[in-house]
Amino acid sequence: MKDLFHKMLKALNISGRDWVILTLSLLLAFSVWMIHNLSLKYNANLTAKVIAECSLDGHENLSAAGVEVMARGRATGYNIIESYIKAKRPVKVEFNPSVMQKYDSERFYVTGDRLNEYSHLIFGEDVTIDHYISDTLFFRFPSVNHKKVPVVPVTIFTYKGQYMARGPLEVTPDSVVVEGEPYLLESVKQVYTAPIRHFDISETISGITSVEPVKGVNIQAKEIYYSMDVARYVEFVSEAHVEAVNVPVGKSLMIFPSVAVLRMRCEFPLMDDVDSKPGLYVDYNDLKTSVGGTCQVRVRNLPKGILSYDVDPVSVRCVEETR
Repeated sequence: MKDLFHKMLKALNISGRDWVILTLSLLLAFSVWMIHNLSLKYNANLTAKVIAECSLDGHENLSAAGVEVMARGRATGYNIIESYIKAKRPVKVEFNPSVMQKYDSERFYVTGDRLNEYSHLIFGEDVTIDHYISDTLFFRFPSVNHKKVPVVPVTIFTYKGQYMARGPLEVTPDSVVVEGEPYLLESVKQVYTAPIRHFDISETISGITSVEPVKGVNIQAKEIYYSMDVARYVEFVSEAHVEAVNVPVGKSLMIFPSVAVLRMRCEFPLMDDVDSKPGLYVDYNDLKTSVGGTCQVRVRNLPKGILSYDVDPVSVRCVEETR
């Protein structure tokens, strides 16, 4: 057979180079024929799988599953091939709520006469539909509940030396409405922002961030505005005796240790004198509910313009004595 093929080529006087040209010519002719035929219109049965998108009060915006649509019409070869693909891969179609008719608590339907308005979205622009074989499409839109939950900012901040926040980061809105099926909403106690990153902060910051999505839940607010005041500070460290207050007559408290370190960070320039005002104390009433006889060290007479403070130790042991 191989020898016969070579004899034919020799008889036709076709060389190796001519054979390559002949093959390419045949491929080009076939491609032109294929493109021409695919661009022609044919009568055909068309199939697509549709996921409905529709704004219905108290329901998910997307239908729970795809619904198969069958129609008879004229379409190009390209559209027919695309129809086979769409039969396996759902196409999302946005319906006007006015075309959705309620069947029961979660099911809605669209009649064939209204489907004509959406044929170009379902099958393509070059398709002419004669009639729908599946004349009524039923979609299930799961019922949803809603509730309001707080927005929790996720921050990654670093500050320039001797700079800090005047107060907490403020977000607007600080709470959002979430919608979803009841079993999904049970576990949603709060939503988080996308990470907010600022480094070497030395001035007030502000901006817009997004809300991290929650699978299966619709969050009404998509963007969150944030801001935070920043100030320069100076730090003061001092030791002070811890006093006891509200001690009943005939009682006394022995405090161990009796001296604590107070560290204050005050806004610069100073708004108040910080040398003599602050005092440290424990409240006798705390002893009644304490565990192991420990009481929290509290601070009084804090100066104006203080940004933050801490006490070391934060609690001391108290021993009650009767005089």
